[in-house]
Amino acid sequence: MQDKKQTITLPVEGMTCASCVARVEKVLKKVEGVETANVNLATEKVTLSFNEAKTNYEQLATVVEEAGYKLIIPSIPKEIQDSRFRIHDYNVLPLHSPLTTHNSQDSSESKLKREFLFSAFLTVPIMFISMVSMMDWFMSVSPLSMDEVNKLLLIATTLVLVVSGKRFFVTAWKLAKHFSADMNTLVAVGTGTAYVYSLVAVMFPHWLSIHDASSHIYFDTSATIITLILLGRLLEAKAKTRTRDAMKKLLGLQPKTAHVTRNGIEKEVGIDEVLKEDIVLVRPGEKIPVDGIIIKGYTSVDESMVTGESIPVEKTVGSNLIGGTINKNGSVEFRATAVGQETVIAHIIKLVEDAQGSKAPIQALADKVAAVFVPVVIGLAILTFVGWFVVGGSGFASSMINFIAVLIIACPCALGLATPTAIMVGTGLGASKGILIKNAESLERAHNIQTIVFDKTGTITEGKPVVTDVVPFGNLTVNEVLQKAASLEKHSEHPLAQAIVRHATQKGIPLLPAESFDAVPGFGIRGLVGSDFVIVGSVSGLSEYVLSTEEVSPVADKLGDEGKTIVYVSVGDRLYGFIGISDSVKPTSREAVQQLKSMNIDVVMITGDNSFSAQRIAEEVGIENVLGNVKPEEKASRIKSLQAEGRIVAMVGDGINDAPALAQADVSIAMGTGTDVAMETADITLMKGDLLSVVQAIKLSQLTIRTIKQNLFWAFIYNVIGIPVAAFGLLNPMYAAAAMAFSSVSVVTNSLRIKSKKL
Repeated sequence: MQDKKQTITLPVEGMTCASCVARVEKVLKKVEGVETANVNLATEKVTLSFNEAKTNYEQLATVVEEAGYKLIIPSIPKEIQDSRFRIHDYNVLPLHSPLTTHNSQDSSESKLKREFLFSAFLTVPIMFISMVSMMDWFMSVSPLSMDEVNKLLLIATTLVLVVSGKRFFVTAWKLAKHFSADMNTLVAVGTGTAYVYSLVAVMFPHWLSIHDASSHIYFDTSATIITLILLGRLLEAKAKTRTRDAMKKLLGLQPKTAHVTRNGIEKEVGIDEVLKEDIVLVRPGEKIPVDGIIIKGYTSVDESMVTGESIPVEKTVGSNLIGGTINKNGSVEFRATAVGQETVIAHIIKLVEDAQGSKAPIQALADKVAAVFVPVVIGLAILTFVGWFVVGGSGFASSMINFIAVLIIACPCALGLATPTAIMVGTGLGASKGILIKNAESLERAHNIQTIVFDKTGTITEGKPVVTDVVPFGNLTVNEVLQKAASLEKHSEHPLAQAIVRHATQKGIPLLPAESFDAVPGFGIRGLVGSDFVIVGSVSGLSEYVLSTEEVSPVADKLGDEGKTIVYVSVGDRLYGFIGISDSVKPTSREAVQQLKSMNIDVVMITGDNSFSAQRIAEEVGIENVLGNVKPEEKASRIKSLQAEGRIVAMVGDGINDAPALAQADVSIAMGTGTDVAMETADITLMKGDLLSVVQAIKLSQLTIRTIKQNLFWAFIYNVIGIPVAAFGLLNPMYAAAAMAFSSVSVVTNSLRIKSKKL
């Protein structure tokens, strides 16, 4: 079989802490053919890149199970469950299969809830009986002897450990067989030690040479630790569910059915049955099922879940529609242009899932600590026991309690959740505002931006230029200049070219056939219009063919001073004239520039337009640093020059024309395109063409990284303080369990605060 790289995200059950993450990654990376394995504790998933010719699902699931966890592999249709099955056959299954939903998390949470309720149901009486049995008056009225009470506690605690605590002991045993350990090991050893010691004290007190067993039992300790940890996990699971709210909303955008017209007959079909080129009918209040172009009707569409823009967008014939958005008032018919995994929503969901499953560089320290954390803690717990029992001269029971306290307090759960939960909430909030972040690394880099470079057309300006002036040369007419220019420019997709063609069409000027046209980036376009060699472009584009433009320069310079772009037109070696084109500045551009400056970020504008036009636009929005007359291929070198000064540079462009500059920048931001190319190439894609979205993206990055640092601080300081306190005998194991359980909840809750922040 030919080698084929496969990348897929699969759920993993049983992970509870940073050590679990490290363990799963380690065993998967050892499998032949696996290139990368990236585990996210918050999403409880692993993203794998591997060679399907060298491994398969069953092998991957086996190594994960042997490590003590469960890899949820996709269900394979019976017709392809044979020896010829290859991993990439899974690609034929629907995009939103159970693999990309949260069914496994919901099932796991339900099981966790049942185990907690069972444990709590028994632990409450265990705690009560343990306390009152130490009171003489209670035992004097009790129908049971102390020995019978202890045996009753033994039975109840055994049920707690066997039913609710089973998950800890099973995983710990699997890990022990591979000479490994994680948080389950700490809980299993801690509660198991207290339970076994208490069991011996009750059933075989002579083995311990004790006479009063009641003072040497710790059933309440074992049961309470199990219950509190399960409670913490349940609260943590519910909190993590809230971090997935943005993804659930995205998954819920696409309707289940669509009304399509085939062979003149309208019928309702499932969303998976809609085909490209189908004619789809959408009525007022309905969701638009797939992407398309309107061919009949007029309406307004609520695109807020995609772009973050709350104001409905007017749509008419020729307008693009995005699947999942809401049709507000009119009925329209449109031709489907993208279905299934090709739709904008599908790309957004994939982008957000990839970002939430990725790791930020800031997490590297936590990963390194997690890799050695549990073995070190077990070593510290043993030293604590030896210190108290041998050196301190304390009894076995007292030394054991301190040993258990160290094990229980030192749980790396919070450490493993510190970064991924903040990334999940941050990227989810961004998606709800039309800010799509490619991965966690991009999100982290954005908070360090020192210089931001804006392309002019379509970024600072509306990108919808209009012709304002047509100046013919000599005895030529306006229409002659426009006819030559528009006949050639109709073959170009450049915004300026479209403006010229649109203006000529509006004036009713017939366009002539053109051929042999050639677009020269930074200069313009040239080709044959009839038998005439025509050039439409900048002064530098004409210099090779036209002797001089000095005679029209004063007029051109005057228009340039007004912020207009000048496009020259020549036929052969004769200058026909020039066209003045204006592009209005976006209403929020100036405000965005001022906000960036207030954040101590240097703002630069870069454009291929002449310096006069560029300077005028820059002055209007408050940018002092302007780079004009820059060819597309030169933009990357200008970015590189800024980086050479030690600056962290972001480039904001359209994601296609500015590709070299975007690739060179430390952070690339694609403005208002929402195209496949932009989403794949840019670090950050802004669905709304508004510079304030750039400000929001940077603020989101700063907020998320600040939250991660807070989480990591508390996760580390919690253990730095908690372990010594427990080692010195100042912490009851039950209090340690409560503190450990709620440490994870506090980290997730802190991450959820991102959702309430105003960007």
